[in-house]
Amino acid sequence: MKYYDKLIFELSKEGRTGFSLPENTWPETADNIPDGLKRSGYPDLPQVSEPDVVRHYVNLSNMNFGVDTGFYPLGSCTMKYNPKINEETARHPGFANLHPLQPDETVQGALQIYSELSDWLCSLTGMAAFTLNPFAGAHGELTGLMIMRSYHMSRGDFKRTRIIVPDSAHGTNPASAAVCGLEVVQVRSTPQGVIDIDDLRPLLDDTVAGIMMTNPNTLGLFETEIREIEASVHAAGGLLYYDGANMNALLGKVRPGDMGFDIMHLNLHKTFSTPHGGGGPGAGPVGVAARLEHLLPSPVVGKSPETGKLRTETRTQGAGRISGFMGNFGVLMKAYTYILSLGNENVRKTGPFSVLAANYVKESLKDRYKLPVESLCKHEFVFDGLREANAGDPDREVTTLDVAKRLLDYGFHAPTIYFPLLFHQSIMIEPTETESIETLDAFIGAMRTIADEAVSDPDLLRSAPHNTPVRRPDETRAATHPKLKY
Repeated sequence: MKYYDKLIFELSKEGRTGFSLPENTWPETADNIPDGLKRSGYPDLPQVSEPDVVRHYVNLSNMNFGVDTGFYPLGSCTMKYNPKINEETARHPGFANLHPLQPDETVQGALQIYSELSDWLCSLTGMAAFTLNPFAGAHGELTGLMIMRSYHMSRGDFKRTRIIVPDSAHGTNPASAAVCGLEVVQVRSTPQGVIDIDDLRPLLDDTVAGIMMTNPNTLGLFETEIREIEASVHAAGGLLYYDGANMNALLGKVRPGDMGFDIMHLNLHKTFSTPHGGGGPGAGPVGVAARLEHLLPSPVVGKSPETGKLRTETRTQGAGRISGFMGNFGVLMKAYTYILSLGNENVRKTGPFSVLAANYVKESLKDRYKLPVESLCKHEFVFDGLREANAGDPDREVTTLDVAKRLLDYGFHAPTIYFPLLFHQSIMIEPTETESIETLDAFIGAMRTIADEAVSDPDLLRSAPHNTPVRRPDETRAATHPKLKY
């Protein structure tokens, strides 16, 4: 172990300090502190010098991987580059130093940004109105499903407690539905990877609240029968919910509202470039058709009829308050900047370029990796493991996990693996529109080299990675016996 790979407590030496504070000039106030809040001794903190602290944390940062350090082809997560101008505007003191309890008249600029971003999202998606308050995509799903339930209940339609979810859906879909108190009913996919209409029709009755879909789906395939699905669900009295996780493929080209969706969420931290991962922060705005606008949660941004100034308002109906204040405003600022930077013309190029990149990588690798569905993909695609993987030989078989681990040695983050669950050895790849042809070619080259290694030296993959700060851990043991403290 290198010296600075040690934990900060391991670098501690008695009497060593890394700070110098001025002498305390405040009068003694200990008598005014309640006994329950007083320390009985000094806190158990490491005693280290400033160079030790700086080097320790800089070394830790160098061990991390992010979209600023390399290609991140994480399928369905859309880990695209985040332009630094987004960070600059979000950190501007005029925005970053706002207090959520300030009077409306002192935050007119922030309310204008909230209002304009809502309008832009409506224009890009075909929805009538948006709330920007949800903190994440899954939070947006829950909010959207709450609106769906409120819609049916407001009409006295209390039997609608079932939600249809495709077998290729993101895992958050059934989870959000369950949290909302809905019974999940699965609809199968066809061998072509899209929703099976014949399997859907018998599921539609007067107990169905709606269907959750993403289009393109998690296989990166456009649901070509969306018009028939929309007509069938609406005829049965249900609503269509659009999971916007894959909106990057359609941005500026096709709108969910035009496809007939009634409710949708967007992942601003995916489609609109703001970074995500590590637990957030995120933003999952929810848009609705006109007849559902009154059910959006509070607060909303309106205009005072007396002064003409913007103000926050509380709806008498709707989902109530689903988050603190007006959502993750810093993330909203980044998305606002991203859209403003691209402009109307360049936003329209986002989807086509992401589709071009995905098909380029797919076509360049399908002779070495199994492609279960031969079709034009959209922003992402799924392989079903290697074509030559020594299957059936337990001493030489190379799995999707082995491929992902070996890819780390070539300086690339692994794609999404073992999802969707439709295939046993799924490798889900999404290159996004922000990567250059040189980066894509380097990734393709690494994947082809790994396919060669799987045949010539499978143990090299089975023991990978070899060049990373942390080698292959026992992931099951790490989950069941985690070490959570020093």
